[in-house]
Amino acid sequence: MKLSILDQSPISTGKTPRDALNASVDLARLGDELGYTRYWIAEHHDFSGLACPNPDVMLGMIGSRTERIRIGAGAVLLPHYTPFRVAETYNLLATLYSGRIDLGIGRAPGGSAEASIALSGDFLENVRQMPDKLDELLRFFRHNFAEDDMYAKISPTPIPEFSPQPWMLGTSEKSAIAAAENGLPYTFGKFMSDQDGPSIIKTYNEKFAEKYPDRSPKIIMTVSVICAETTEEAWDLATSTGLWSIQRDKGEGDGKVPTVSEAKNYAYSDEEKEKIQGMRQNLIVGNPKEVKQQLEQLQAVYHVDEWMLVTITHSYEARKKSYELLAKEILSDS
Repeated sequence: MKLSILDQSPISTGKTPRDALNASVDLARLGDELGYTRYWIAEHHDFSGLACPNPDVMLGMIGSRTERIRIGAGAVLLPHYTPFRVAETYNLLATLYSGRIDLGIGRAPGGSAEASIALSGDFLENVRQMPDKLDELLRFFRHNFAEDDMYAKISPTPIPEFSPQPWMLGTSEKSAIAAAENGLPYTFGKFMSDQDGPSIIKTYNEKFAEKYPDRSPKIIMTVSVICAETTEEAWDLATSTGLWSIQRDKGEGDGKVPTVSEAKNYAYSDEEKEKIQGMRQNLIVGNPKEVKQQLEQLQAVYHVDEWMLVTITHSYEARKKSYELLAKEILSDS
């Protein structure tokens, strides 16, 4: 079982954005040491509680602090950007960190409507152009524009020895189909989707096989995980994650991940209690053996190549410990 890390760079109560970004660098270094396959960092704009609006900048630093682990964006939100600019940026990273760069591609806004307008203008029109933008981006990487195309004579330099590996990220059948039609590996965000995951993965595999019968599809499943030495401790840590989600939805507080004490003392309404119960359906919590067992049960359903874990706790040390425990329990056997 391959394991990877998705980092949203959360800011905890009592911490600053700089603290969160430094913790992200520490987490990437830890993943490198523990044998995780890849580390991806997410993109969010004017999103209180999440510190990273620009994965590209962070990857420049993280690449210099790691040796082996693949690093990438989870995801670059392509509707906001020109394909040539994205290709240049990730070719540059791939030149610096040869054979280690992934480019996750998404189409979500990553923030409010106002932030999207400030960033790239008419976001809905940009989303409509997404298929063309994706095709153009891939052509820049694959160097296969038609001879009479205006872009045939230019290159997103520097051209690295090993090109960045594009991935399509998504939470719906639409993204799965786009990945299959373009011959891309696919990452399904189970941790943020209430869609029929098995059906979406089945669609991706079938569409991929139809168009590329001589190639094998590749899938990563992203799940929320909190692991601790004991089950009780893991669920204690998860209480702050639950309150964080509730407060974000209600627009309460400063968007930072609350402490366990704050979460335990919060006066939950019946509706909020019900919501937390629903959230637990998409959250894997427990001691190392319990988490491994839950991942194996999901593996029997999804048959994916790799599991990408997103762990959000108030304590950055508890987050690192979660990944350490799972590496010892799962990766030490591989």
